[in-house]
Amino acid sequence: MARLAMPRCEGGRIMYWWVLIMVMLCNLVMGCQCAAFNDLFYPSWAHDHVMSQGELLQLKLDPASGAGFASKNTYIFGKVNAQIKLVPGDSAGTVTAFYMSSQGAEHDEFDFEFLGNISGQPYTVQTNVYSKGSGNREQRMFLWFDPTLDFHSYSFLWNRQQVVFFVDDVPIRVFGNNEKRGVPYPETRPMGIFSSIWNADDWATEGGRVKTDWNHAPFITTYKNFNIDACRDSGPESMTRRCSLWWDQPAYTSLNAKQRMQLMWVHQKYMIYDYCKDSVRFPTPPPECA
Repeated sequence: MARLAMPRCEGGRIMYWWVLIMVMLCNLVMGCQCAAFNDLFYPSWAHDHVMSQGELLQLKLDPASGAGFASKNTYIFGKVNAQIKLVPGDSAGTVTAFYMSSQGAEHDEFDFEFLGNISGQPYTVQTNVYSKGSGNREQRMFLWFDPTLDFHSYSFLWNRQQVVFFVDDVPIRVFGNNEKRGVPYPETRPMGIFSSIWNADDWATEGGRVKTDWNHAPFITTYKNFNIDACRDSGPESMTRRCSLWWDQPAYTSLNAKQRMQLMWVHQKYMIYDYCKDSVRFPTPPPECA
């Protein structure tokens, strides 16, 4: 019996060391898949308005302050995801943002901004893309569900060919690499991951007509299941090894047929504003809109 027990013990040790090695490699190359909030992020402002309850993280907005958090590391290419439940009830005037951004005047940035509304009215989701400091690429749409009743998944997929915004794995926006048309594309600046909630009643709801009703404060956005599957920036060597992992495989250089149909469905049924079609702001359409 003792002889039979030895192989099982050795096998357990081998498996233990194999798992440990994989976790270490994950930490060296990518953000760990199932890490806790404190492993990946820190409160970036109003620490007393960033609250942890078990597996849940909450950001609070009240008359005193909003709140935010930021990633401890920056990343270059990959996929970033969080499950978010937005402020319920009368959220008019509030904005919850989930975004990636680099630093500096010519920064790159991908934004989800969730614009609150009065009770019974749908949230507006505004997305935007900055490349080398140039933004003004807003798209706005409604969602096909109530984002305050349960958690939903919001993701960025970023590689050298495209940036894709996903909601519950449904693509809602694609910003392709159009450098050949003279459009800067974010591919050299590592980005941090951020989220925040703040009062923006000068513009967020019906262009600022509806103001925040502080009688309904505090306004709380709740998060769980952060997932960063991306190349962690480690200086010049990050670009030297080119961080070519699964997201650079041919299957991810463009949307597949099903995803193209999903994107078309979202735009046809739920899009309410597209900068590409705003001839007042852009008498000559931006080159990426051609």
